[in-house]
Amino acid sequence: MSSATPHEEPAQGTPAQEPAHEPAAPLRVAVGGSAGTAPYEVLIGRQLLGELPGLIGTSAQRVAVLHPEALAETGQAVREDLAAQGYQAIAIEVPNAEDAKQAEVAAYCWQALGQTGFTRSDVIVGVGGGATTDLAGFVAATWLRGVRWIAVPTTVLGMVDAAVGGKTGINTAEGKNLVGAFHPPAGVLCDLAALDSLPVHDYVSGLAEVIKAGFIADPRILELVESDPEAARTPAGPHTAELIERSIRVKAEVVSEDLRESGRREILNYGHTLAHAIEKNERYRWRHGAAVSVGMVFAAELGRIAGRLDEETATRHRKVLASVGLPVTYRGDQWPKLLETMRIDKKTRGDRLRFIVLDGLARPTVLEGPDPAALLAAHAEIAA
Repeated sequence: MSSATPHEEPAQGTPAQEPAHEPAAPLRVAVGGSAGTAPYEVLIGRQLLGELPGLIGTSAQRVAVLHPEALAETGQAVREDLAAQGYQAIAIEVPNAEDAKQAEVAAYCWQALGQTGFTRSDVIVGVGGGATTDLAGFVAATWLRGVRWIAVPTTVLGMVDAAVGGKTGINTAEGKNLVGAFHPPAGVLCDLAALDSLPVHDYVSGLAEVIKAGFIADPRILELVESDPEAARTPAGPHTAELIERSIRVKAEVVSEDLRESGRREILNYGHTLAHAIEKNERYRWRHGAAVSVGMVFAAELGRIAGRLDEETATRHRKVLASVGLPVTYRGDQWPKLLETMRIDKKTRGDRLRFIVLDGLARPTVLEGPDPAALLAAHAEIAA
C-alpha cells in the first residue's frame, strides 16, 4: 500500500454534469437550526446538481458560483446551467486549496459581488473542496452582513467536515481560521460522483475526519474501516456512502445542538489543536487531513498519559490511521514552534491550553491546562 503524502495539492473532485439515467433519490440529513438560524438539509447521492435551483429558490435574481482554478470547467458549467434557468449567474474563480483563504481573495470576491449588484436576496454557491466552501461561506457571511449560500463540496473533507456546520473563515499570518463567522448554508449537495475523479492522496486525507467521527461518536465507522482498510481508501469501496453518511450525521447532530461552539461542538476539534499548528508550521503545504491524523495520535497519547484513555484505544488510533495510509508522526525538532502556535489557538482560554481528549471510545471531553511534562511526553510519541 502506498502511503498518502501529507502535502496539499489543488486536486478537486468533479461533480457529474449530465445524468446518464434517472438518479436515485438523494439521502437527506437534517441539520437543525440553532442560535436563531434556519434548519437546512445535507443531500447525499449522485448526480445532484439538478437539486441546486430548488435550493436557490425563486427570490434570488443573481447567483455567484465561487470555484477554485482547478474546477474552472465545472464552475463555468454550473454557471451556464443556472443562467439557462433564468438566473443572472456569474462565476468567480479563486486560488486552489488554502491559498484561497486570504483577506485579499475575500476582497476580490466582494468586489465582484458589488460590481454585479448583488443584493440580500441573491445567493452564493461554493463549488470545491473545504477551503473553497470556507471562503464562500465567509464571503456570504460578510457581504451585506449576510446573504444565503449553498455548499457543493467535491472532496471527502469538504463533505464530512467543512461544508456542514456553518463555520466559515479565512487564515491570517498568525494562524488558521482566526477570522471568520458562524453562517450556516441554506443547503449542502454532497455529490458522491465528484469523488470518483479525486486523486487517492486527497481522498485518503479526507478519511482523517471520517475516522475522527468514529473515535468521538460512532465506533461503527472504525469497524467499517478496519474491516477492509484498502477498500476504505477508494470511492469504489463498498462502504463509501455509509462512511460519509455516518460522519455527516455525527457532525449534524453536534452542530444542531451547539452552533457557536459554546459547549458540545468543541468535541469536533479532536486532533485539531496540534493539527492547525502543524499546518501553519508547514505554511499550509500539508493537507488538513494529514495534520489532523497526527493531531489525533497526539491527543490520544495525551489522554493516555493524563490517565483518561486506555492504552488499547490509544494504540487503535495509530493502527487505523496508518492502515489507510495517513501519517502518524511529525518532525520532532519542531515542538517549540508548535507549542507557541497552539497558545493562540481559538480553543485556548487566557494562557491555558485546551485539548479535546477521550475518556474512552466515543467519550470526548476537555483537558484544560495539561501538565507541560505530559505535553512533552505526548509529543515524544509522535516525533519522527
